[in-house]
Amino acid sequence: MAGATTESLRRKRLIQVIGISIAAAVLTISMKTIAWLLTGSVGLLSDAAESIVNLVAALVALIVILWSTRPPDEDHTYGHEKADYLSAGFEGALILLASVTIAYAAIDRLLNPAELTDVGVGLAVTFVATLVNFAAARLLRNTGRKERSLTLEADGRHLMADVWTSIGVIVGVGLAYVTGWEALDPLIALAVAANILRTGTSLVGDSMSGLMDRALPADQLDAVTLNFSVKTGQEGKLFGSITSTNIFEALNQKGFEVDKKKIVLPEPIRHVGTHEVTIRLYPGVHAQVKVGVSAANAD
Repeated sequence: MAGATTESLRRKRLIQVIGISIAAAVLTISMKTIAWLLTGSVGLLSDAAESIVNLVAALVALIVILWSTRPPDEDHTYGHEKADYLSAGFEGALILLASVTIAYAAIDRLLNPAELTDVGVGLAVTFVATLVNFAAARLLRNTGRKERSLTLEADGRHLMADVWTSIGVIVGVGLAYVTGWEALDPLIALAVAANILRTGTSLVGDSMSGLMDRALPADQLDAVTLNFSVKTGQEGKLFGSITSTNIFEALNQKGFEVDKKKIVLPEPIRHVGTHEVTIRLYPGVHAQVKVGVSAANAD
């Protein structure tokens, strides 16, 4: 019952945080669209387009969180966490699309220069919108790491990419206005497009790795033995127990990047001896790890 309550609270926290992300996206879209209409800057237009992508990504992330936090059932024995990787991959693809869109608009402006107007007000509005995105990105990334939600982390990284986009655009548009060099506006936009292209590529790569479970060779894990020396009482019973967390940390120390959720341990180990623990590698494919528990100071 306690475990179910904890998972329910976690689900509620994730939904609340992604709700803040959606509200931030709606607010910044409005503000950046106003800034673009005031200035006619292709950089600010690209920045507004990136915020639309943020809104779509946040809505997808909400749907994924509602799905991935559901408990295991007969059809999904290991739960629904893989949806996290799908969301991260989708957000990565959206970031890639945004970078191409920004680059296209910037190249068009290079070929067809246009005068900027009302730059001061437009940049002030964009700066405030950037602060909103920065606060939302920090909240998403911190919560994602704390709750081990790839969806929130991906959304946070996406928003942080938008923050850097906005900073680059503000600098570019400001310098273009001050110096009269109109080409600087689209050139800065191209540089920012390259930066967010890198972020999108990284997210897509992380998603593919998670979906394919590619990092755990079964033949190597089958040869692994983990040794624990633990204080015991009568009949070799431990003072405490060996849990999936202990096994997870021990495997990490040996260089294996194991997802703790894939360690199949029906109940904590409470007795001295050699135990076999199953680790799920892929659907239907498992590895066995030997866990040796010895007495440290038996009473």
